[in-house]
Amino acid sequence: MARFAALQTHDVRFPTSLALDGSDAMHPDPDYSAAYLRLLTDAGDAGHGFVFTIGRGNDVQVAALRALEGHLVGRDVDATLADLGGVWRELVHDSQLRWLGPEKGVMHMAIGAVVTALWDLRAKREGKPLWQLLASLTPEEIVDLVDFRYLTDALTRAEALDILRAAEAGRAEREARLLAEGYPAYTTTPGWLGYDDDKLARLCRQAVDEGFPQIKLKVGADVADDVRRLRIARAVCGPNVRIAVDANQRWDVGEAIRWIKALRPFDLAWIEEPTSPDDVLGHAAIASAVAPIPVATGEHVANRVMVKQFLQAGALSVLQLDATRVAGVNENVAILLLAAKFGVPVCPHAGGVGLCEAVQHLAMFDYVAVSGSTEGRAIEFVDHLHEHFITPVDVHGGRYHPPKAPGAGTELHRSSIVEYEYG
Repeated sequence: MARFAALQTHDVRFPTSLALDGSDAMHPDPDYSAAYLRLLTDAGDAGHGFVFTIGRGNDVQVAALRALEGHLVGRDVDATLADLGGVWRELVHDSQLRWLGPEKGVMHMAIGAVVTALWDLRAKREGKPLWQLLASLTPEEIVDLVDFRYLTDALTRAEALDILRAAEAGRAEREARLLAEGYPAYTTTPGWLGYDDDKLARLCRQAVDEGFPQIKLKVGADVADDVRRLRIARAVCGPNVRIAVDANQRWDVGEAIRWIKALRPFDLAWIEEPTSPDDVLGHAAIASAVAPIPVATGEHVANRVMVKQFLQAGALSVLQLDATRVAGVNENVAILLLAAKFGVPVCPHAGGVGLCEAVQHLAMFDYVAVSGSTEGRAIEFVDHLHEHFITPVDVHGGRYHPPKAPGAGTELHRSSIVEYEYG
């Protein structure tokens, strides 16, 4: 009978600020970082998870991971992996730790990393990539992963079962198509705000040559600069490549509306995070004022309850879930079901170390077993730091090609941990 033997943490920081990779209007000097954990068993295997931060946040996040050690060490591995819905509820509803949120922030994100590590271990033990493992579960097993508390005014367990049962018949066909053709991608690689105009143009041209149907540019520091940079991007990309823009929460509501209208001539695919990620009604006001330009958000939305409110208020047209913002795989399954209920496409956020590797599994599971569609959907791609992962993403021809290796894609090379561990 195997038991969990240790929860090991690592503060891993990559100096991306040196080249201004990841820079935007609110975060000018990010160092892409992972508060990383290894959940070891006495049988010799391990699950791996992490929380993405942009540097000093790792100090706090690693401490939060360590606070969860007592929930896992000594537990029976098989029993734990067989009831990941129950484990999720236990971790999230620890009353003293929950008080710090509740169900949001540093502690919630740490729980997400532990939950991801558990799924990584389960997928490795079953010999499947996480997306394929999730897509092989029955509708009943999938809804058992979800905590419907606070959701039933928008999505009930019965409605979630109906969504999953409706998609069940075509699972095999969609899985085969996914393996053959991949999943749509778009790239943010050209668009970091700290890049000069020559680098912007060069990377836009490279994105087009590599087959990406959409790019994304960071905006929000100076409207004249944004107009100039969008003019360059549109000239290089031509009229048939979609261009999204991302303000990273920079604006007040009125300012957002004025700024977006100034950028309207460039045929925007969407405007992302125009204001505070907590301001549901502000997003709704912006969406109404700038229509038909879609509003996209989600990477900083704290939990499934806020996602519910954004959908109920019509405050977003593109939902950008994040692999490490909420409490792991289970809560993201709830978010995917909410999006399916409201008919809103999911275009996952992946601007950060390891996020491409992690979030692709959620999008592919969604396609195979939940929404059954890639229409209006794409996974973000940034070309940074993939070489540090055991199973790096395979993106070519403007598409994500599904991972086949067992696990959640969240395992770093030991050499990378040693080289970039902080302190």
